[in-house]
Amino acid sequence: MKLLADVGMTLNYVLDAGAEKFADRPAIGMAMETPISYATMRRQVLLLAERLLRDGVEKGDRLAILAENSEKWGIAYFAIVRIGAVAVPILPDMPEGDVHHILSEMRVKAIFVSSRQLEKIEEIKQPIAGKVITLDDYQGRAEVMPIVPFSDYLREAGELYTEEAPLAFPEVGEDDLAAILYTSGTSGYSKAVMLTHKNLTANAYAASILMKTSPEWKFLSILTMAHTYEFTTGFIVPLICGCSVVYAGKAPTPAILQKICQHEKPQVIFAVPLVMEKIYKKRVLPSIEKSRVLSFLCRYRPGRSFVYRKIGARLLEFFGGKLKLMGLGGAPLNPEVERFLAEARFPYLVGYGLTECAPLLAGGPFGDETIAIGSTGKPLAGVDIRIANPDPQTGIGEIQAAGPNIMQGYYGNPEATGEALSPGGWLSTGDLGCFDEAGNLYVKGRSKNIIVLSNGENVYVEPIEHRINAFPWVAESLVLENAGKLEAWVYPDYEQIDEGTGGQSVSERYHYIARLIEELRKTINEQVAPSSRLARILERREPFVKTATHKIKRYLYDRNAAKL
Repeated sequence: MKLLADVGMTLNYVLDAGAEKFADRPAIGMAMETPISYATMRRQVLLLAERLLRDGVEKGDRLAILAENSEKWGIAYFAIVRIGAVAVPILPDMPEGDVHHILSEMRVKAIFVSSRQLEKIEEIKQPIAGKVITLDDYQGRAEVMPIVPFSDYLREAGELYTEEAPLAFPEVGEDDLAAILYTSGTSGYSKAVMLTHKNLTANAYAASILMKTSPEWKFLSILTMAHTYEFTTGFIVPLICGCSVVYAGKAPTPAILQKICQHEKPQVIFAVPLVMEKIYKKRVLPSIEKSRVLSFLCRYRPGRSFVYRKIGARLLEFFGGKLKLMGLGGAPLNPEVERFLAEARFPYLVGYGLTECAPLLAGGPFGDETIAIGSTGKPLAGVDIRIANPDPQTGIGEIQAAGPNIMQGYYGNPEATGEALSPGGWLSTGDLGCFDEAGNLYVKGRSKNIIVLSNGENVYVEPIEHRINAFPWVAESLVLENAGKLEAWVYPDYEQIDEGTGGQSVSERYHYIARLIEELRKTINEQVAPSSRLARILERREPFVKTATHKIKRYLYDRNAAKL
């Protein structure tokens, strides 16, 4: 198949350029399996795209992908956008009701799905118009709905293809819509974000220069590709750079992650902060607390730095020994964990963005010694960021952004689009932040998460939650306002609780947790301003509902704290 002479900033161009430059190099594949090459990937994309055209899919039609990460997920996505159709990636952990809403609103022409997700679409009231293609080649449930295994569909496409008379693909431009993504935000019902080819490629090209890479590098993908964070940084960026991508295929528990890393030895991993926070609390802190020598050394900065560097070296071995970059984004990073990473000389970068920005706004660049701990680094190339209505004393105001990566709007929601986008193209992020003298951006939290007390004091809840979450026995927390006072709900790490209450009765265990909670409240109140002190802390006995990047969906709890 001859390479197309596409010169625009389209995803099609990214695929074609990669096949031309890195034809025989490994492109994508599952961990511990043989990957397919750039040339093979492109050929499969074109065959699949032709088959979709033969099945009546047209430019502008919407096709959904509801599946876990795999090389077939990426092939399906590229085939959809190759013909000018619009990909609708759906987060695999979305509940059935949300999936039905998305598929009904989008009126998808076909869907690529995994066997684990099939149940979510069986009872949909509005049947899917076209094919239901199983990416993992699942063939069951044919009595419920007609399904086609991906490999069969691709094989048939190859049998239908003729070099002499290939189908002509529609012309696809950089301003054509490439994807519609439903956010899993913290502040309310999901909105459908419309992103063009240029939105995605502009962001990927800007992200690709944050660090010098080599085609020999390997990216390990552990986050869902249905989220723009992983799609852009963990999929499109490596393809631009000629690197290979391997998919974990399973939830990245520390044991699974270590096993995969020892085999694959990746140079780059993009993760949410929770991954590193768990490793810090489960592996780093216990190794220090169990040693009197290490605990003593960590009381002073020189000794602490020495200990942290030793632990940092072991962490690198945990990730396979060749790690060059751990990208952290999607949620705020706990300051205590970041201080550890910095002193351990662990290769990390913190990024900031939103789905509406495809997604990155700020981060890095890697090796910039002026990047301050607690910041998200500098704005990306081509991205303008301003602080609207800054506070005269603190400089904190709403973060607004403009650039080629900013969305076209929310599908079917002109009111929300008008609220988010100004006529000049500036996006109101809803986040609060400020800049320092070195140009680093600091994100202070969501504007909707500020609690205004009866005395007029503004309380930023995220810093309080970071302090609470730093306690080893705390898994997660949420600070709320209730009857004019601050209170926190804490979901304990019950494994740690079990270690401390082995052999005790239920009553003794209850009092043990109560003592921990009261000690926590007193300690936190000594560390924060008077206006941020907690009136009480309550135990929550199940995890909070979270987004794809593990941020708590606050709107589910803020409205009625008393009924938690």
